[in-house]
Amino acid sequence: MFWGFMRRLQRVKRSNGQLLQIREIFEKRPEQVKNFGISVRYNSRTGTHNMYKEYSDTTLNGAVEQMYKEMGGRHRAARSKIQVLTISVIRGSKCRRFRVSQFHDGAVKFALTRRRPRVGFEKHRASFRPFRSS
Repeated sequence: MFWGFMRRLQRVKRSNGQLLQIREIFEKRPEQVKNFGISVRYNSRTGTHNMYKEYSDTTLNGAVEQMYKEMGGRHRAARSKIQVLTISVIRGSKCRRFRVSQFHDGAVKFALTRRRPRVGFEKHRASFRPFRSS
């Protein structure tokens, strides 16, 4: 995969290059949520397309993983057909996509679905006790 990108982007073949070291780069603050802007080029059945996507995640690897899954789901693009051009961390005020910026408000509220009464009182305890009918 690496040499395929190098051959296309920098015109360097595997026989002319040498890998000296491979290290994974970790986030400085993996507990903080950040906004990532990713520029993508991918080949579809009809041609080559450029895209800009925004994701909210704690790590860069998580944002890229979201991008691969979304591209596979929405556009049926395989990982081998996708080229990540640039990745940048962007501020909340610079986000362009509503899907990311809707959660920037501090007063975001989520609906509580399927609330059940607590089984704390004696009168409710018999209602929720399992029994086998004969």
